[in-house]
Amino acid sequence: MNGCRWTSVTAGADGGAGAEVTEKDRASEAESPSLWANVHYRTFLVIQTLSALGDSFSFVAIPLLVLHSTGSVVQMGLVTGLTGVSSIATGLFAGVIADRVDRRRLLMLSDVARALLYALIPLVWLYATPMWLIYAVVPLAGVFSMLFQVTYVTVVPALVEPGQITRANAHLFGAFAVATVGGPTLAGFVAAAFGPVAAIGIDAGTFAASAAGLLLVKLRPAPPPTDEEAERAQQGGVRGEFLAGARFLWAHPVLRPLTVLLSVFIFLTHGLTDVIIFRVKEDLGHADSTVGYVLSAGTIGTLLGAFVVTRLRKRLGFGRSWTGAIGVAGVAVACVGLTESVPLTALASAVMLLATGVSGICSMSLRQEVTPSHLLGRVTAAFWTTHYSLGPLGAAAVTAAAAGFGVPAVCLAVGAGVVCVAVVGTFTGIVRGEQALR
Repeated sequence: MNGCRWTSVTAGADGGAGAEVTEKDRASEAESPSLWANVHYRTFLVIQTLSALGDSFSFVAIPLLVLHSTGSVVQMGLVTGLTGVSSIATGLFAGVIADRVDRRRLLMLSDVARALLYALIPLVWLYATPMWLIYAVVPLAGVFSMLFQVTYVTVVPALVEPGQITRANAHLFGAFAVATVGGPTLAGFVAAAFGPVAAIGIDAGTFAASAAGLLLVKLRPAPPPTDEEAERAQQGGVRGEFLAGARFLWAHPVLRPLTVLLSVFIFLTHGLTDVIIFRVKEDLGHADSTVGYVLSAGTIGTLLGAFVVTRLRKRLGFGRSWTGAIGVAGVAVACVGLTESVPLTALASAVMLLATGVSGICSMSLRQEVTPSHLLGRVTAAFWTTHYSLGPLGAAAVTAAAAGFGVPAVCLAVGAGVVCVAVVGTFTGIVRGEQALR
C-alpha cells in the first residue's frame, strides 16, 4: 500500500482528511476479492498455523525442561531473559536485513535455522543432559525468531489488499490461537509421557515443514521508494538505517506513545508465562498435563480476540480498542493472583490473552497501514527492539519477585501496573490522535 499517503494523513492532517482516507480503504476492501480466494494468502495461513502448533510445544516444553532439570523458577526466568536479550540485539539489524533482501527467502532461512537448532536438544539429550545447551540454543533460536517476526510483519501487506490488513491479521492470530489451543495440551501430554525433550523435537519438525511450504507462496512486489526516500533511508550504514525506523516512530503522533507504553507493558508481563507455570506446578501442586490444560484454555482467549478485533476497531477506533484491551488484561493478571482454583486461573489467562490479542492485532495493523513499504522492516525492528528492551529485566525481576514474595502478590502488583498503562494511554496521542486516524 502507499505508506506515504497514510503517513501524511496520520502525522498532521485534520479529522476530515483522515475520514476521507478511511472511506477510501473501506471502498478498497469492498471492491477487493475475498481473502479466501487468495491462494498465496491461504497457503501462508496454513504454514503459519503449522508453525504455531510447533511453537506451542516449545512454549511449554522449554520452561518445563528447565524446571525438571533445575527446580528453579529463577533459572526459568534467566532462560526467558537471555532469549529476550538476543531478540533485542537482533532487532538492531533485523529490519535492515528485511528491507534489503528477498523477504520470502529470509523467512525460509529463519525456519530452517530454528529447525536445526531445536533438533540439537533431543539429539544431545539422548546421551547427556547439559543445561549449557539450553542456554546456548534457546537464545540463538531467538535471533532467528526475531528475524522471522520482523519479516513476517512486512509480508502481510504484500499478500493482501490495503483494506484487508486488519482482517488478515485477525485470521492469522485466529489460526495461531487454534493451533495453540491444542498445542499446549498435547505438549503437556507428550512431556508427561516422554519428557519435555520429545516436545521440543516435534517443534523442530514443524519449522522444517514451514520452510518447505514457503516455497509455494508468492508475494506482490512492493512499490519502490523514490530516489530521495531511498537515499535518506540508507544514510549512515546499518546504524543509520535502524535510526531511520526509529525516527519514523518518534515523529508519528500515535506510534510514539504506543511504543513507550508498550515498553512498560512488556517489562511487567514478559515473565508471566513462567509465573503461571510455577503457580500451577509448585503452588497448586499439579502435574505437567495440567499446565498444558491451563495454557490451552488461556489461548482460547487469543482466538476470541481474533474474532472480535475487526468489529471492535471499526466501532471504537484504534485508541479506545487498544487502551480498553490493555486495561482488561491488567484486571485479568490481578485475578491470577487472587485465585487458587485451576479453572479460574485458566479463565483469567484466557481473558488476559483475549485482551492482549486485541491490542496486538490493532497495534501491528496500524503499523503496517501507516508505514511505507520500504521502511516497514526497519520501523518494525525499531518498534520491537525499543519496547522489548525492558523485557529481559522484567522477566528476571518478576520471576525473582515471585520466588521471594509469592505469585499472588506479584500478580496483583503487575496487574495494577498494567491498568496504569491503560489509564496513561487515554491521556496520550493514542486516543487523542484518533481524529487523525479516521
